[in-house]
Amino acid sequence: MAKAKIRELFPVCAALALGIGVLWLATDGFRALTEEGARRLHAAKSKPKLPAFVLEDMNGDVLRLGPDSGKDGKTTLVTFIYTTCPTLCQAGGGDIAKLRDRLREMRLDGGVRLLSVSFDPVRDHPQQLRLYAEQHGADGAVWTIARPSAEALGSVIDGFGVRVIPDGWGGYQHNSALHVVDGEGRLTGIFDTDDIDGVLNAVRDGT
Repeated sequence: MAKAKIRELFPVCAALALGIGVLWLATDGFRALTEEGARRLHAAKSKPKLPAFVLEDMNGDVLRLGPDSGKDGKTTLVTFIYTTCPTLCQAGGGDIAKLRDRLREMRLDGGVRLLSVSFDPVRDHPQQLRLYAEQHGADGAVWTIARPSAEALGSVIDGFGVRVIPDGWGGYQHNSALHVVDGEGRLTGIFDTDDIDGVLNAVRDGT
């Protein structure tokens, strides 16, 4: 009886082992068990090249992101926001201000620019972007606030793999992260906005 039960367990154990093996491979050793984890892992390993994006900054000027923006060789650190967000975007703005100050202290600001991109371009017109900039100390020298056109929004969001979901109350649920784009327009890393040391290490490795 005991031997029969053991024989019955063999297929179950084999199937379990196979499933664990597949999961291990599919998640790169269980490191990408979430969509956001997979997105970050893909950026770190594959360094995908972004399409060329044209944005409008808080002063109404044209700003380019992607391969065309690499002519000056600068690394661009990109966050996604909407200015009326009462929570993540405000806290994230504080994190970016701290990062800007650290870049200046370490004299890395000459080779790096910070860019917060709105995914609510209809409401976030340049005047609204300037208001957000004033609230967080983004003067355009190192840190700029910008928006895509409504028509280009989808390609920008898809290019970075950002998930934006309307919450039904006029706001959005979205990824709160900082994206490292090198001088050749490649997405080389994604970090939490408060992981300042991790971002600085990525910047130094790329400069």
